[in-house]
Amino acid sequence: MPQLPKGHPKLLNAWAFYDWANSVYSLVIASAIFPIYYEQIFELAGRKHAIFFGYEVKATAMISFVTAFAFIWVAICAPILSGIADYLGNKKSFLRFFCYLGGISCIGLYWFDIQNLALGYTFYFFGLIGFWSSLVFYNSYLPDIAFPDQQDRVSARGFSMGYIGSTILLLVNLAMVMLVPDARKIEMMKYSFILVGIWWIGFSHITYYYLPKGNRANVPLTRDFIFKGFHELKVVWNQMQQNLALKRYLNSYFVFSMAVQTVMLVATYFGATEVQWETASQKTTGLIISILLIQIVAVVGAYFTSRASEKYGNIKTLIFLCGFWAVLCCFAFFITLPIHFYATAGFVGLVMGGIQSLSRSTYSKLLPETDDTASFFSFYDVTEKVGIVIGMTIYGVIDQLTGSMRNAIVFLGIFFITGVILLLRVPKSKGSNL
Repeated sequence: MPQLPKGHPKLLNAWAFYDWANSVYSLVIASAIFPIYYEQIFELAGRKHAIFFGYEVKATAMISFVTAFAFIWVAICAPILSGIADYLGNKKSFLRFFCYLGGISCIGLYWFDIQNLALGYTFYFFGLIGFWSSLVFYNSYLPDIAFPDQQDRVSARGFSMGYIGSTILLLVNLAMVMLVPDARKIEMMKYSFILVGIWWIGFSHITYYYLPKGNRANVPLTRDFIFKGFHELKVVWNQMQQNLALKRYLNSYFVFSMAVQTVMLVATYFGATEVQWETASQKTTGLIISILLIQIVAVVGAYFTSRASEKYGNIKTLIFLCGFWAVLCCFAFFITLPIHFYATAGFVGLVMGGIQSLSRSTYSKLLPETDDTASFFSFYDVTEKVGIVIGMTIYGVIDQLTGSMRNAIVFLGIFFITGVILLLRVPKSKGSNL
């Protein structure tokens, strides 16, 4: 196994290649094929509810709750695991473990059917755990393998490789599903889950081959060291109390990001259950095309958002984006036809890519002068995860109580409006380009 120096091109490419490996999960499982499959197995069984500890829970609400539980685990355990990994000096083993956990869980989704819901939800849960936990260790490698002036470029390379790789596999899956008779489409979807697991685990070995093992901490393993991640979050929290602009911005980010991430996670389930598709085949094709449309338009949206922020400032641009999101949530209540869904998907992609990229760069600009940016971004990451937990839980509860995902989507518009109000309270520093 080669020991390449920091900044070596092969090392940088190997790190970025993990995005190629794992992004198939976020596209095929989280966004495209699995949500369609999940809706269809309930429809074919003539059911709308799952049984959870003896209680009937609406199927779409149930998947929201399982997702929320997974993010609770990540938000609580990731800082602990990071501390242990730093002590052992073997981040690569943790990265590999969670990659294998996620990949094997994706393969396990092959057995997710109406007769094995408990087993299926378990595989889905651990797939989420594997994906998001592996990202904790993957992202932490960036300052280890790249110099500061290389990090932006390498990070962007990883994003690009992930987009290309996941799109290629999704197109393969689309061909698998569409080129067979309707009676075999469900079976082909199940095979796509296996391909995701194989792709993710298989290509990740290119990353493992070049990444360093990690640096062992030359201190005794103590309780304080294990929980150092939480200690660092506390330190960041205390520092934020002295930075009014950063504090108020993070409050707004917590609220509007909660809504953005929830919409992204439930969009396909909404399209599968609330839109009046003429045939099951049209539904499958239409939903996958919509996801591809969002992927492509998101890149364009991120570009134009960056140009708008240069001209009008980050905060004003974010206010416009949140307002636009609120309008989309209201419009979603009236979506009934496929053409409505396609149009909405295009607009969602346009503002999705923009708000994600601009949110992170705005946070970066507001950070105080410090060498410990990793702790601040760890706080940012935990904020996002806690927001997802709350967003998915609220969405699931409204869906369960009202029996309609439309009501839940409209309710998310309130979070975007609240985000606008909170963004208006972010003070602007003299000479700042915010």
